[in-house]
Amino acid sequence: MPGNTTSAAEVTHVSRHGFWLLLDDEELLVPFEQFPWFRQATIEQLSDVQWPTADHLYWPQLDVDLAVASIRDPAAFPLVSKQLAGT
Repeated sequence: MPGNTTSAAEVTHVSRHGFWLLLDDEELLVPFEQFPWFRQATIEQLSDVQWPTADHLYWPQLDVDLAVASIRDPAAFPLVSKQLAGT
């Protein structure tokens, strides 16, 4: 079993467009347009982020799991609503 990541993820800035997440020496923008479930979150909820593995982030207060790759390249992970797809 792989070990836990020893570094912590940190929210460094929040704006009306999204928030910036620092992962070691990489800072990523998490835009609300691509990640709408964060739009109504409080600063406390956004800041409570866990980084259990190199490509996995978890916000326990929001029950949101994300792959780091989906933040780096949101177009590769399109959101599709079953309701809009007619199912």
